[in-house]
Amino acid sequence: MNPVSRSVIPLTLTLAAVALTSACTTGTAGPNGTPGTAPAAGAAEIPGMPDPSAEPAPGVTAAILFDLGPIVTDTNGFTLYRYDKDTVNPPKSTCTETCSRTWIPAKAGGDLVVTGIDRALVGSVTRDDGTEQVTLAGWPLYRNAGDAMPGNTGGQGVDGAWFPAKPDGTKVLLTADTWQADDLGI
Repeated sequence: MNPVSRSVIPLTLTLAAVALTSACTTGTAGPNGTPGTAPAAGAAEIPGMPDPSAEPAPGVTAAILFDLGPIVTDTNGFTLYRYDKDTVNPPKSTCTETCSRTWIPAKAGGDLVVTGIDRALVGSVTRDDGTEQVTLAGWPLYRNAGDAMPGNTGGQGVDGAWFPAKPDGTKVLLTADTWQADDLGI
């Protein structure tokens, strides 16, 4: 390679990076394509991404995560957990006050959305504060406030008592992709 060719490559890469950076803007476009204002405070950071602080429609959905296999999410795609210190028969939530700020009870509602889960397993329990919480196979369900986006599972195994719920109401114990490896015979 001659010396001129070697100097052209870094220059070309630099120009490409500048062009891509210039093409990216923050905020919204104003009139005639001019830059506008930044997104409102509390708005979702990524277009189309649910805002983690937004109240999802009441419901449960079956999903599959590559590392954990089948799990249950709320209608915004955030992982729902069950707590081993709760009771199933009768359903009872023991996560109250301070606990419920980190582990947000999944709210039940009149038009509960159920997708990919046996509807007979889905119910609700009245919490001590009078609100209704979704249950799955009798287990009250929660969202971890630390999960910033759909698919996060930061609550997996916390305190040896918090686990993502599977669509049948059991808990996810795996932390590796063994469910898929077994299906492939690996």
